[in-house]
Amino acid sequence: MQRLALGVVQLHCCFACLNETRLCHTVVPQSFAALGGVLIMVGLWTPIAGVLVAIMEAWIALSLPSNGAPAAVLAVLGASLALIGPGAWSLDAWLFGRKPIEPTDL
Repeated sequence: MQRLALGVVQLHCCFACLNETRLCHTVVPQSFAALGGVLIMVGLWTPIAGVLVAIMEAWIALSLPSNGAPAAVLAVLGASLALIGPGAWSLDAWLFGRKPIEPTDL
């Protein structure tokens, strides 16, 4: 659910930036973040896409100091998805297989 929510919000932010009447100065990072959001929704290259979203949203948060809180939250969500990795119903799991972590006895 977190993957779907992040992807939809990324697409919404990108389209909102593109539909503004004046030139949106964050259109480049918004476009890259939307690409990362689509990759996360599909589940393809999830760690790379999560890092891409985190970097682009951090860029947006730093370039909009008066209204950077939503972008900072999206950056944290992107970073957390990069660390979590692909889900069970993702293209990564289908292409490369699941990689379960099993605890070892010490």
